[in-house]
Amino acid sequence: MTSTETLRGRTVAILATDGVEEVELVEPRKAVEDAGAEVRLISLSPGKIQAMNADVNAAGTYAVDAVVGDVSVADFDALILPGGTTNPDHLRMDASAVAFVRDFVDSGKPVGVICHGPWTLVEADVVRGRTLTSYPSVRTDIRNAGGTVVDEEVVVDNGLVSSRNPDDLPAFCAKIVEEFAEGRHPQ
Repeated sequence: MTSTETLRGRTVAILATDGVEEVELVEPRKAVEDAGAEVRLISLSPGKIQAMNADVNAAGTYAVDAVVGDVSVADFDALILPGGTTNPDHLRMDASAVAFVRDFVDSGKPVGVICHGPWTLVEADVVRGRTLTSYPSVRTDIRNAGGTVVDEEVVVDNGLVSSRNPDDLPAFCAKIVEEFAEGRHPQ
């Protein structure tokens, strides 16, 4: 198997909604697709989501493949949680999204999260005892939820891959492909 096929046969969910930071949606998606994965964009409602640049400038729109309430963790091999400030804020207010994230982390399947994305992990109560990084404004929330925060480009804790911001995307994308190829981690 060539390096471009390391994720062949794997299905990756990207959970996002309006306000997602475009580059944090597009670059990880391209990385896992280039490695052979099938990617499905999961959201809160059908149709399209509006991505943003720097949280305030409208960017592209992206077609939703499925609604989070209609999918199961069993349908996927890995999960990506991109940032943008409003995207994870909306996700953490949706019971189906929070349950999906909690069940995904509890399953031991790998998860990649960047920037403000950990807000949904905090809401799902799955950061306790874990080490991760995030955008600086999210770090107190992670600590308050029992997680340990470090300021590093990319952090891996038992299949949970995290990065701080779009500048970390090259390292983040490489590491999610590696972790997604390894698969399930015992919890």
